[in-house]
Amino acid sequence: MKATPKFSKSTISFHQDLKQRINNYFQESSINKTGDNPLIVKAILLVVSFIALYVFLVFFTPHWAIALLGCILLGALTASIGFNVMHDGAHGSFSKHPWVNSLAGLSINFLGANVFMWKTKHNVVHHSFTNVEGVDDDLNARPFLRLCQNQKRFKIHRYQHLYFFFTYSLLYLYWVFFTDYKKYVLRRVGQVPIQPMKIQDHISFWGFKLIHLLLFIALPIYMVGFSTFIVGFLVYGLATGLFLTTVFQLAHSLEETEFPLPDVKTNSLEDEWAIHQFKTTANFATSNKILSWFIGGLNHQVEHHLFPKISHVHYPAISKIIKKTCAEYNVPYLEHPKLRLAFASHYRHLKGLGRE
Repeated sequence: MKATPKFSKSTISFHQDLKQRINNYFQESSINKTGDNPLIVKAILLVVSFIALYVFLVFFTPHWAIALLGCILLGALTASIGFNVMHDGAHGSFSKHPWVNSLAGLSINFLGANVFMWKTKHNVVHHSFTNVEGVDDDLNARPFLRLCQNQKRFKIHRYQHLYFFFTYSLLYLYWVFFTDYKKYVLRRVGQVPIQPMKIQDHISFWGFKLIHLLLFIALPIYMVGFSTFIVGFLVYGLATGLFLTTVFQLAHSLEETEFPLPDVKTNSLEDEWAIHQFKTTANFATSNKILSWFIGGLNHQVEHHLFPKISHVHYPAISKIIKKTCAEYNVPYLEHPKLRLAFASHYRHLKGLGRE
């Protein structure tokens, strides 16, 4: 198995200076880097809303039109819980209490995926080797999509700018029912080995998978019948996948972002880790408070990649410090002020890759 690439050593004090300025901000403001009370309230609101809507759909069987809208909304709530609760919890930034972070991270298990596998795929691999083809598993949508110029182009990719939404919608179902099991069996994410699983990790993996099958497949089939269930579940799953994938793609797969490859001889990347993150990550629509609330501040993707252990509730404040530091050190800071501009860049990126 090929070794993961290395980053170049820092030749400037940019990253150290940036970390010091961020630390000074929290010390001078006398606030914790983790989540706050409004985040806890939001988490409770999202979870309670999800449970209430699930009960309504499964036990009260509304009119089909209302049910379909409810399934889409349930998908939106699933994605929002993932963005706001699980994501911060898995990074250890939801709360200053480790047990609360663990509980928040476990929310992904109830929704069908597995937090142990997620931490390797996202926290370790994606955050370390962002946009590095062959390492960052988030770039692997083969054979349906070509997400960077380093991937092989097939004839079907000529039309990927027309069908990518459908492919994105498949993510959640593919993740829950296939890729988690693939990682479990192969003991790796792409080419990166996962940590050895303890007995409790195995129990958690299979136990929560069973709970998910009972709550989201067996019980709904028993209550509403198979035909009604399969339509509703597919609408729910496809909506969830579309919400989840689109957010992450708008932060990394753009015309402006880079997709560096390590040197063939040294297996080293050109930039130090921090500079690499700035070149491979972009913000979008950060002034849109409704969007920021719904997606857990992940439109502040630059701030998240640089400081993943800081809760997203602090990203608007620290973004000002980061922008100022970047300007002083002449470091690129990628950002689209509007959602439509980020989407247009992603669309052109896919279209270009499909035709070159």
